[in-house]
Amino acid sequence: MRRWLTEPDSLTARCQRHCRQFRVRVVFQGRCRPLADEALRAQLPVREVLLECDGVPVIFAHSVLSQTRSGRLGRWFANLGGRSLGSLLFTHPGFRRGPIEFLRIDRHHPLHRRVAALVGDAPAFWARRSRHVLGSGSVLVTEVFLPVITSLRRPVAVSAGGN
Repeated sequence: MRRWLTEPDSLTARCQRHCRQFRVRVVFQGRCRPLADEALRAQLPVREVLLECDGVPVIFAHSVLSQTRSGRLGRWFANLGGRSLGSLLFTHPGFRRGPIEFLRIDRHHPLHRRVAALVGDAPAFWARRSRHVLGSGSVLVTEVFLPVITSLRRPVAVSAGGN
């Protein structure tokens, strides 16, 4: 799990290297109150997705914009659809990533309850969080790793000839 948690680059790109079919499934996008450890402000834009490899959820991502009107960042965020946020954060040259924080979330954490409701319960999940800044706006991204992620292996290339 340590190599997944400490991945410095896009988790989307890493997942894509470890499966034949990658998909982003949006489970929520809209305005809601952030978690207590994210901000104490009113309703902010929030996006929650499951990253799936070959139809199996491997990461739950919870992202919160820093302000209700985030200009260009807010428009991009609102129009992602089925694309991953990582496809934006790691390809646009203007983003700067802050330090990565790590946490093992248990049943008392609100994200644990959301993840368990989507994919099934576990005593705890490993998670990481970092802030990505673009100009005066930012997005706080929390990625919760589902236990099955440790079983992902790079897919074997299929040869185009006989044996």
